[in-house]
Amino acid sequence: MVVVGAGLAGLSAALRLAGAGREVTVVEREDVPGGRAGLLEVASPAGGSYRFDTGPTVLTMPDLIADALDCVGEKLEDWLELTPIDPLYRAYYPDGSRLDVKADAAAMEAEVERVCGPAEAAGYRRYVAFVSQLYRYEMKSFIDRNIDSPLDLVRPDLARLAALGGFRRLAPKVGQYLKDPRTQRVLSFQSMYAGLSPYDALAIYAVIAYMDSVAGVYFPKGGMHAVPRALAGAAEKHGVQLRYSTEVSRVLVEHGRAVGVETADGERIPADVVVLTPDLPVAYRELLPPAATPRRVKRLGYSPSCFLLLAGSTQGYTKTAHHNIHFGRAWREVFTDLIDRRQLMADPSVLVTNPTHSDPSLAPDGRHSYYVLFPTPNLDAGIDWDVIGPRYRDEVVARLEQLGYVGFGDAIEVEDVTTPADWQRRGMERGAPFASAHSFFQTGPFRPANLAPKVDGVVFAGSGTQPGVGVPMVLVSGRLAAERILGPARGYRSRALG
Repeated sequence: MVVVGAGLAGLSAALRLAGAGREVTVVEREDVPGGRAGLLEVASPAGGSYRFDTGPTVLTMPDLIADALDCVGEKLEDWLELTPIDPLYRAYYPDGSRLDVKADAAAMEAEVERVCGPAEAAGYRRYVAFVSQLYRYEMKSFIDRNIDSPLDLVRPDLARLAALGGFRRLAPKVGQYLKDPRTQRVLSFQSMYAGLSPYDALAIYAVIAYMDSVAGVYFPKGGMHAVPRALAGAAEKHGVQLRYSTEVSRVLVEHGRAVGVETADGERIPADVVVLTPDLPVAYRELLPPAATPRRVKRLGYSPSCFLLLAGSTQGYTKTAHHNIHFGRAWREVFTDLIDRRQLMADPSVLVTNPTHSDPSLAPDGRHSYYVLFPTPNLDAGIDWDVIGPRYRDEVVARLEQLGYVGFGDAIEVEDVTTPADWQRRGMERGAPFASAHSFFQTGPFRPANLAPKVDGVVFAGSGTQPGVGVPMVLVSGRLAAERILGPARGYRSRALG
C-alpha cells in the first residue's frame, strides 16, 4: 500500500495499516515528515538557530496520538514529551481587560468571575455542561466513524444533538449561557477554524471549543513538528518505508482501479490501495484522471486564509502567555470583512503565539520566537499578494506595536512570511490552509467522501475530507481511511477496499 504524504493524516493511517500487518510505503515530497505541520529552521546572526513550526500551533486531545502509536504497540510517553499549556489562551480586549482561558473548569469559572462577575461564571458552568454533552454525542456518532450518506446520521445521538440545540446557530447558542461579549468571543472564535462566522456556524462546532477550552492544550518539547517526527519514527521502527524528497506525479489507474503511483522522476511504485493526503481538490485535479473529480468537489466553497509572520527576535515580553489572542473593537465585522466582503480586516483580531515561552530551546540563548497569524480572505478575493504582501507585513508589525509589543519590528533578526498565495503554492486550494469551509452542505455526509467514487482503491485522508479540519480531526481522518481498507472497526460500518 502507498500513502502519499507524511503529514499527520498519512502517518496516522500508515501506523494503523502497519499494525494490521500490511506493507506500507509513505511517499513524501519534502525531506522531513509533517505536511502542514512543517518545520522551518533559520540560522541566527548571533549563532545557533531558530526552529519554527509552520502550521498548527494548538495541540489538543493527545489521546488520538497515543491511539495511533498504540496500533504498533508503542507508548506516547516514549516518543513525545508533552507540557500542558496554562493558560490555554490569554485574551486581550480593547477595553484593557484580560482573561486567561483555563482547562480546569473550576479555575476557569473563578477567572470568569474575576473578570466578568458571578452571573457570567454561573453561565460558564452551564456552558461547559452543554459542550461536554455535545462532545459525547458528536464524537462517537458523527466524527469518529465513516459516513456514506445522510441516512447514516439517523442514530439516537442525532435526536440528542437536536434537543441540545446543536443545529442552531453558534453565536446565539453561546449567548444563551454567556452574556459578556468577552466570554462570547473567546469561546466562539474557534468557528474560524471551520471557515465560518460564529453567526453562521452551527452550534455543533462548539465541540471545537470543547477540544481546547475544556479538554486542554499541550505543547510538545521541540515544537509541534515533534508530533509528526514521533509518528514517523514509530512507523519506520515497525516496518513502514518512508521515502522523503520524492514527489508523486500521478496515481496509476488501470480498468478503473488504482494500481500504484508514479513519481516525478518516472518511477512506478505498485500498490493495491493508495491513500491520498494532499488537499483533496488538488489531489483530484493533479493526481487522478480528469473524469474522476466529482462535481461537488469542483463547487466547494473555501475557508478564509491567513497571513503568517514567523519572527526570531531579541525581545521578550513578560506579560505574554504561550497563546495570545488580541480582539479588536469590531467582532461581527471581522467575519463580514473576511467572508462576505472578501477584504482585509479593518479592525483586526489576531493570534500571537510565543513558542519559546514553553520551550526556550526553539531559539538561541536569550532569543525569542513569535508566530503571528492575521486572518485574511482566501484567493477568491482577488488580492495580489505578491504586491500587497510586503506592505501588509509592515502593517502587521505596526499593529503589534500598537497592541503593546514595544519595539517588535526593530527586534526582529530573522523572519519568514507566508501569504495566501504562498499557501496555494504549497498545495492548498484557494490559498486556504483551513481547507473547504464547514458549511451545512460541506459537513458530515455532505463533505467530500474519503472514497473516490470513480476510481476503486483510492482513499483520502486529511482536512479536505471527513471529518474535517484541525489536528484532532486530521488524526481521526487517518483512522477512518485505514478502516476503509481494513474493514469494520469497533462496530462501525465500512466498505473495505483490500
